[in-house]
Amino acid sequence: MSDSNIDTAADYEIRPARAGDWPGIWVVLEPVIRAGETFTWDRDTSEEAARSKWFKDAPGQTFVAVRDGEVLGTGELHANQGGGGSHVANAGYMVHADHGGQGIARALCAYSLGAARDAGFRAMQFNAVVESNVRAAGLWQSMGFRILATIPEAFRHPNFGYVGLHVMYREL
Repeated sequence: MSDSNIDTAADYEIRPARAGDWPGIWVVLEPVIRAGETFTWDRDTSEEAARSKWFKDAPGQTFVAVRDGEVLGTGELHANQGGGGSHVANAGYMVHADHGGQGIARALCAYSLGAARDAGFRAMQFNAVVESNVRAAGLWQSMGFRILATIPEAFRHPNFGYVGLHVMYREL
């Protein structure tokens, strides 16, 4: 896999993140974290804690979708577990609200699947896809993931109360 994936129709590049991308990444992450609707992070996560959590070392990777220097979305991938489970990847993606519905999440996921395969992972698993996030769950299913289980009331949504968390999986 090359270090970049340029979708000329979308006019943005997906590439590994650099330290200088952090301010733009934080602009994407902070509203998603504060909303508390789709990620299992504490809503008061500090910028420092978010940076430590989001940036991954090899064989993991943090990556960005950028256009004209602006971070439109970001993703990260890492081993889902250590030891005997380290051959299965896990990933997360966030897209700036102003750029939703433009295929960026799909492109970030596709990029991470290739990067995970190239890093030697055999499968990818999402541990916590919020059940009420039907758009994301449908997108991941369209990309070959299947829902293995839904853990009832495992997520406290700020608007809907307790909702389930899907565990989703696909082979690479």
